Amino acid sequence: MLSNRASKIKPSPTLAIDAKAKAMKAEGVDIVSFGVGEPDFDTPDNIKEAAIKAIRDGFTKYTPVGGIDPLKDAIIEKFRKDNNLNYMRDEIIVSCGAKHSLYNIAQALFGPGDEVLIPSPYWVSYPEQVVLNDAIPVFVKTYETDSFIVKPEAIESHITKKTKALILNSPSNPTGLTYNKKTLERIAEIVLKHNLYVISDEIYEKLLYDGVLHFSIASLGNDIKNKTIVVNGLSKAYAMTGWRIGYAAGPKEIIKAMTNIQSQSTSNPTSIAQKAAIEAITGPQDFINIMFAEFDVRRKFLINELNSIHGISCLTPTGAFYAFPNTSRLYSKSIDNRKISSSSDLALYLLERANVALVHGEAFGDDNYIRLSYAIPIDEIKKGVERIREAIGKLK
Repeated sequence: MLSNRASKIKPSPTLAIDAKAKAMKAEGVDIVSFGVGEPDFDTPDNIKEAAIKAIRDGFTKYTPVGGIDPLKDAIIEKFRKDNNLNYMRDEIIVSCGAKHSLYNIAQALFGPGDEVLIPSPYWVSYPEQVVLNDAIPVFVKTYETDSFIVKPEAIESHITKKTKALILNSPSNPTGLTYNKKTLERIAEIVLKHNLYVISDEIYEKLLYDGVLHFSIASLGNDIKNKTIVVNGLSKAYAMTGWRIGYAAGPKEIIKAMTNIQSQSTSNPTSIAQKAAIEAITGPQDFINIMFAEFDVRRKFLINELNSIHGISCLTPTGAFYAFPNTSRLYSKSIDNRKISSSSDLALYLLERANVALVHGEAFGDDNYIRLSYAIPIDEIKKGVERIREAIGKLK
């Protein structure tokens, strides 16, 4: 018999969609996949060369559980330069991807009965990781009219004696929207008032548009910094999803607990990938600008096209590489006795009839929407949008 914990958990919908799309492609079906949040760019050559050198130099053994000191030092300097945050080595842990960092935090902080506030829509793994650690996800709804930014007063209205932490994600997956400094300051006041922890997922911080600036809530003062665990990684900004390097910074007692947990689960992140990560963080950063410029072209095209499809409307994302269009006006429609009643129905219809893969909004906590990743070539985006337009046009 499976454990009670295992029976509660669901597979990642985004990875499930990606797997189904790849399986259909393997069968010869021409699929346009907007599903997974993975840059289509190749990892820069200088980063690859650093990994190759590590192999040739024999850097292929165990390392310290929480990461090698040169990588921690690079991360510390990154936080100082980019976020005006100062940390020591014992306040940094390197893990097997940002998702692993988040899971280590959940293991270190959460227990039976603890409540964790999660603004909705949310990244699919936040509530699952809370549940896996016998805690309770409490969803705080956000609204399109507020650009999906959680209102500080809404956070406070959901706080109880059992509330342990708040998870923030900016830029956001799935909405692509961002928090400004003023809102973060108000959230920080509430967090400190109620003695909560903040888990700040900033994995998309380098992908911002239209002059928007990134602010880490931890940078707003020592008090809030001491209650915040900042999570980041290399997957998105450096096209290193498969290298599995994420990191977290926070109070040393929490980082120590996370390191102990990691020592009994994965041990250290891959030694070779750690060497590559040092080069990514400290080496030339031109690649990010090149990739960002292309994402911006795709963003503008996709949002314009989505808003031109009857029954669909979409806010313009200010970060990351996701569009989160409202498709609820389509839910009363049907085709060939097939009724579209939900985002799941729509996603399945588009996959089966239009050969377009995307993720239904229900997976992110809001059934009125779907999510499309524009981390795919512009020609694929153009082809996919036309297929969506044609398929939607057939609904009556």
